[in-house]
Amino acid sequence: MMPFDIMLQANHEMVICNFKRLKTMSYLITGAAGFIGFHLAKALLDRGQSVIGIDNINDYYDVALKHSRLDKLNAYEHFSFGKVDIADDKALDAFLDDKQFTKIIHLAAQAGVRYSLENPRVYVQSNLVGHLNMLEVARHKTGLEHMLYASSSSVYGGRKDLPFKETDRADKPVSLYAATKKSDELISHTYAHLYDIPLTGLRFFTVYGPMGRPDMAYYSFTKRILAGEEIQVFNHGDMLRDFTYIDDIVSGIIAILDKGPVKQEEAPHKVYNIGNNNPESLEDFLSTLEAHLGKNAIRKNLPMQPGDVPATYADISAIKADYGFEPLTGLQEGLGKFVKWYREHYNS
Repeated sequence: MMPFDIMLQANHEMVICNFKRLKTMSYLITGAAGFIGFHLAKALLDRGQSVIGIDNINDYYDVALKHSRLDKLNAYEHFSFGKVDIADDKALDAFLDDKQFTKIIHLAAQAGVRYSLENPRVYVQSNLVGHLNMLEVARHKTGLEHMLYASSSSVYGGRKDLPFKETDRADKPVSLYAATKKSDELISHTYAHLYDIPLTGLRFFTVYGPMGRPDMAYYSFTKRILAGEEIQVFNHGDMLRDFTYIDDIVSGIIAILDKGPVKQEEAPHKVYNIGNNNPESLEDFLSTLEAHLGKNAIRKNLPMQPGDVPATYADISAIKADYGFEPLTGLQEGLGKFVKWYREHYNS
């Protein structure tokens, strides 16, 4: 048996070794000027790690907010950024040609279910062509250990059997956005199988929080309620959403990055739900938001919009078992933090 003092020394050296490895790890984050990408990059940079960010900074929503996020990231010594469209393979390859990174977190995509009804072609370019280009980057990158990519709870379509499990069929999307995200999962499985690329897909469930996306309901509701303007409440408020606070999402992603991919027999590819596992009704959501704002909403009830779904609810048993993921932030606390940030950011 190893003497106790030698065992302690060995464990100490292992901890130092792992710490040094983390410090030298370099990450590529696509969509770094986006909501999740910004918060993830900041968390990694706060740990002293190096991050390369890329984003095309499109005008789907307020570009000033994207630049505000980038300004915060550019303050870090170990952050570098390139304005690159992932759908442009030549520009992407040229920018990454001399860059060193060991892990990819691919978050860039054209977001929004409703916008996909108005501008379908941009979803094909960003979410399909762009995703394929990133898989090609992963395929040819020497020393790449792992690539994570963003999927969505929308792949479950209009299912009514709750909660959603990764083993549920997800082949009846009700929006083009959802169809592109499911296609990304299928293409990823093929690349993992053919080229032995360790890939992990994350089905995000209604992520919210400070510096979030202005096109999402909690953000636009806040703006309109404070301005005394009418808000549109679809399906007459009869909806459930598994609201997941941004800090919980980031902690889950980092847990996966630190532990690495879970070994799979067929191909090194696995998809996880990442959500709060505690859906809230739209009515409760609105009343909580009104309480934090100290002001009631002027409501206009409308029927369900095309492409929308009545409920989302994540079964997170798989990611909890494999990575210990445990969301900690309830809606009351999370919306409170968002409202505080919103008032400070917009001086309202």
